[in-house]
Amino acid sequence: MSTGLIIALIVIVAVVVAVAAVLTLRARGPRHGASLKRRFGPEYERAVARHDGDTKAAERELSERVERHGSLQVRPLEPAERERYEARWTAAQERFVDAPREAVAEADRLIAELAGTRGFPAGGQYEEQVAALSVHHAHHVEGYRRVHRVAQAHPDGAHDGAAGTEEMREAMVEARALFEELVRPSRHDGGHRGVAGARTAAPATRRDGHRTPSLLHRRQAKES
Repeated sequence: MSTGLIIALIVIVAVVVAVAAVLTLRARGPRHGASLKRRFGPEYERAVARHDGDTKAAERELSERVERHGSLQVRPLEPAERERYEARWTAAQERFVDAPREAVAEADRLIAELAGTRGFPAGGQYEEQVAALSVHHAHHVEGYRRVHRVAQAHPDGAHDGAAGTEEMREAMVEARALFEELVRPSRHDGGHRGVAGARTAAPATRRDGHRTPSLLHRRQAKES
């Protein structure tokens, strides 16, 4: 067989493989996108918006997150660890009344530490930690982003005053949902529920969006 014929055959095989790969991607594309949308929920829409409406680019990003972090094994918390984290969160909530900025900073640190303890990327790897959390806690990871942004805001910036206090309060409330998911035992943790519900039951806003009296509102009463 001549060299020219061998080269021609190689080219033909390569073309056939490439066409087959494209057809396969097109065939599974809608299903793959629907699967990512179900898995990531609000994170899917956030990724699409960040890519200026380019769903393919967003889905590539989300698929890469799943490849990097989908097989992550979450480490169970010991009962004593769980109680310590719950106590610290309760203390942060109570501190908000007199020192909201310090309370928000503590909430940010606490979620980062708790996520690291449970096996998510740690050691100051905020972006990678958030990416991993988005794979396993897609519906609540935005609360972590929000409390982190508020905690990192410069104290001389636009976060001072009554509006700033309200923004910090809302960030604490939203971040609490992720904290509760991380501190809650999984089905592999032996069924110990701890006291997370009781210790974090001082929200300024209920899950249905209606406000209830809480420690965070006492600040307004004191200032009025």
